[in-house]
Amino acid sequence: MNNFEFKNPTKIIFGKNTIEKLANEIPKDAKVLLLYGGGSIKKNGIYDQVKTALSNVDVVEFGGIPANPEYAKLMAALKVIKDENITYLLAVGGGSVIDGTKFLSAAALYDGDTPWDILAKNIRTHKGMPFGTVLTLPATGSEMNSGAVITRAETKEKRTMGGPGLFPEFSILDPQVIASIPQRQLANGLMDSFTHVLEQYMTYPIGALLQDRFAESILQTIIEIAPKVLKDPTDYKAASNFMWSCTMALNGLIQKGVPNDWAVHAMGHELTALFGIDHARTLAIIAPSHYKFNFEAKKEKLAQYAERVWNITEGSTDDKAYAAIEKTTEFFHELGIKTKLSEYTEDYEGTAEEIAKRFTDRGWKTLGEHQTLSPDKVEKIVKMAY
Repeated sequence: MNNFEFKNPTKIIFGKNTIEKLANEIPKDAKVLLLYGGGSIKKNGIYDQVKTALSNVDVVEFGGIPANPEYAKLMAALKVIKDENITYLLAVGGGSVIDGTKFLSAAALYDGDTPWDILAKNIRTHKGMPFGTVLTLPATGSEMNSGAVITRAETKEKRTMGGPGLFPEFSILDPQVIASIPQRQLANGLMDSFTHVLEQYMTYPIGALLQDRFAESILQTIIEIAPKVLKDPTDYKAASNFMWSCTMALNGLIQKGVPNDWAVHAMGHELTALFGIDHARTLAIIAPSHYKFNFEAKKEKLAQYAERVWNITEGSTDDKAYAAIEKTTEFFHELGIKTKLSEYTEDYEGTAEEIAKRFTDRGWKTLGEHQTLSPDKVEKIVKMAY
């Protein structure tokens, strides 16, 4: 196992009717900017619960943060923060709203030339404006980590950011909220969390026995509860396991002491930036081809995954590893998610070359757990995914 340090300061408030505890977590003298997305929280009752809990708090609202948090929209929110002398941020939404809030947390205290530099120059945030979250869509794990992904439509870019100053102070997780989430978004959440685990697990054996079993238990749980969540999102047992699996998949715990990949996400982000494909679905497009292309480097872990998660015990290491890729692809299909780029757009020719060029232009010489995936190899993986 590799050396590591681990600290996660986010307070989790989990369970039924926990939104009412919101007022206990925000300083009484704070001026709060309430951030949310397209307005679904006003239809499903979450907005009313939040407003009731904050009835004695000075609150300004900013809605309309899109599914891929857009830089221009966030800059409008940043102006509100400055004009209204906001001191505390509250994200009520899924990963996109929370990611957008993290950007605002960083940008509110940033004294550089332009807040875009935080993303373009990969500037880590060590102190941001304090914020909390009320999670409405399990998927990204952003409610308990310090990373974010922001889109800039004018340049068709999707860039990452983070730093120890961007952990939420608290996150409220009430599994009852998933009852009103559309099937497509539920499937995306299951897909996103599953792939988050794979990015931290599907590398090579390093003797981190507990970390492997943490990861495998999350994968097994997602596989078990997926059909229940999709069939009946009011099933509280399934919903609670779904929500907690999404959080645990990316709160930093399972990645400590082990190699990480994240090349699937790097390539997937470009597909979202270029075509607007849902983030989770871009992961389903790239992951099978990525594992096939890097088969020799990953086959030991793929075979372990086959045995422990999919109960595939027959055959050689190669046989089990190939079977694991096929079972994973089948699982994505069972979620109703397609796994080829050509199933999402007819305008896919030249995409692989464009992504490889973008990585080259940014100076991204290598990706993956071994840092061996050069842009020319990225091009081949994306072409395999056509």
